[in-house]
Amino acid sequence: MSASTSNDTDIAAIAGVPGRIVAAWADNDADAFAEVFAEDSTLILPGDVFLRGREEVRAFMTRAYQGPFKGTRVFGEPLSLRRLAPDVAMVITKGGVLAPGDTEVAPERAIRAGWLLTRHDGEWLITAYQNTPIGTA
Repeated sequence: MSASTSNDTDIAAIAGVPGRIVAAWADNDADAFAEVFAEDSTLILPGDVFLRGREEVRAFMTRAYQGPFKGTRVFGEPLSLRRLAPDVAMVITKGGVLAPGDTEVAPERAIRAGWLLTRHDGEWLITAYQNTPIGTA
C-alpha cells in the first residue's frame, strides 16, 4: 500500500468516527457509543459533565438514553480535520441533538465540538471530546 493510499484510508477512518457516534446514538446504544472512546478518554459536556474513561462514558450514556436523551438523535458534520501526528488527529464538527420529530438541529441545541482522536491497535478512537453550545446571537 502506498503512503498516499494509507493516508487516504486513515483520513476516511478519522472522518468516520463522528458517524460511529451518530449511529450508536440513533440506536440509543450506550455500549456502542462508549466503544468509540479510548479506555483513558475524557468527555466534557455543557453544565458540569466531566467523564473520565470508557466506563464512565458508558454509565452516563446508559442513564441519558433512559432519561433526557431518550428518543433523540444527533447530527454532526465535520468542519475541519487535521492530522497532528501519525497516530493523532483533531476533528472539529458542528451539529447538535435532534429531538423526536426534528429534521434539523434547533438553535438552542446547536454545538461546535472538538474531537481529539488517537489510533489504538489500528483503530481511531476518541481520546478527548468537548462541545460548546453555539447559542443564539
